Amino acid sequence: MDVTSMYGQIWQSSELMDDIDAICSHGGRFAGSESELRSREWVRNRLRVATGQVVQSHAFRFRGWERGMSRVTLLSSTDHVELASTSLVLSPATPPGGIETDVVDLGHGNVEDFAAVGTRLHGRAALVRHSFPFSTHHVHRRMKYRWARDAGASAFLIANCRPAGGVVTGSSGRGEDIDIPAAGITYEAGERIARSAGGETLPRIRLEIDSGQREWLAENLYVELPGQTDEWVILCAHLDGHDLAESAMDNGSGVAAVLEVARRLGPYVADMRRGLRIMFFTVEEWGLWGSEVYLNSLSEEQRRAIRLVINLDTVVGHPQLFALTSERQDVERFVREAVGAGGVPVAPIRPVLGNSDHYNFFRAGIPSLRLIAGYDDPSALSSLILTPGDTRDKIDPGQLRMATITALSLTASACQSGELPEHFEPSPDLSRTDGWGTPPAPVEPSAVSGDVTGT
Repeated sequence: MDVTSMYGQIWQSSELMDDIDAICSHGGRFAGSESELRSREWVRNRLRVATGQVVQSHAFRFRGWERGMSRVTLLSSTDHVELASTSLVLSPATPPGGIETDVVDLGHGNVEDFAAVGTRLHGRAALVRHSFPFSTHHVHRRMKYRWARDAGASAFLIANCRPAGGVVTGSSGRGEDIDIPAAGITYEAGERIARSAGGETLPRIRLEIDSGQREWLAENLYVELPGQTDEWVILCAHLDGHDLAESAMDNGSGVAAVLEVARRLGPYVADMRRGLRIMFFTVEEWGLWGSEVYLNSLSEEQRRAIRLVINLDTVVGHPQLFALTSERQDVERFVREAVGAGGVPVAPIRPVLGNSDHYNFFRAGIPSLRLIAGYDDPSALSSLILTPGDTRDKIDPGQLRMATITALSLTASACQSGELPEHFEPSPDLSRTDGWGTPPAPVEPSAVSGDVTGT
């Protein structure tokens, strides 16, 4: 097998860019929506064609969430102004007519900002700012939400950090009774609310959110390509996204790259040391739930057989690629050596970051990494994820091709290498301290890992 010959195939591949167009044409792929269902069936068929294998399904009944109307109205003695908004995922509905509440502006919403307001937040709405998510200094939206909820806030607002960037979305609570209504708003709306404060008078809003829950069938899709041993490498990406735009960078880019690697590498895996499991997870945007439900279905023996997880998530938007290695020097060393023969140099990001599906495997003691573009550079186009700006025109074909070549180098090396990072004992403090919620147990699972629902 000549891996280097595949680099040229990827660089010239029309299928890679065709796949991006097809994925984005299905819309934002919000979990449980018709958009996600259509894209799931497309991926199922595309994966079958790419590998020549039956596509397997890890399917489960899931209590999901549906978005309805969202309205934020700035109130004053002389005027009522409706501001652009969208409800955050898993936000509870407000009572009929909404709630009227004062707003406390916490700026960025760092821990110091919450400490400074103290008990003033109780019974009032918290206003914080979104920030560039790919930074070691980033405070995740869910952390800010949790701090607001635990401080007794009546509601939660998060404003986009980019002028003219539209509303910002993302997940909020856990679908539990303790959750508070939450909405994303524009940069301009956040500034207007902040400027309306006068002296000791706080801004006041009316927040109206319509949302509901229902059960639907969620599916993680995968193909197994056995190698010469019973060990496995997982190459994965999440398929679901948000409905503000096309979820092109996050994570159409990862889906297209995984399909291309499967297409090029698949015919050779049978002669490699380790097998390759190609996986597409769902409900990642709601708190990494799809991959966690999958992991919970595995026996200890099955977990031990997974030697490395390579997660592709937002691999375009900046020319520099990074690997989130979760303080594992052996994983960092593997990445450095694997990309030496092809792809682009990959810089390590060492802190443990629970911002994609690799984190669930890390929490289980399984070596894992996330390949991502554009860390610590707020000018990166990937700053547009979770907004209406995440569309296919932001994808640079050269960046996508180089990211795919890099992913191929990592995957081929992992499948062939004599040595890989070892499993480890995870810290007991990793039980979702980053603010993610715990996924609800599947309701009457209709299939378990290994069951076949082929196409």
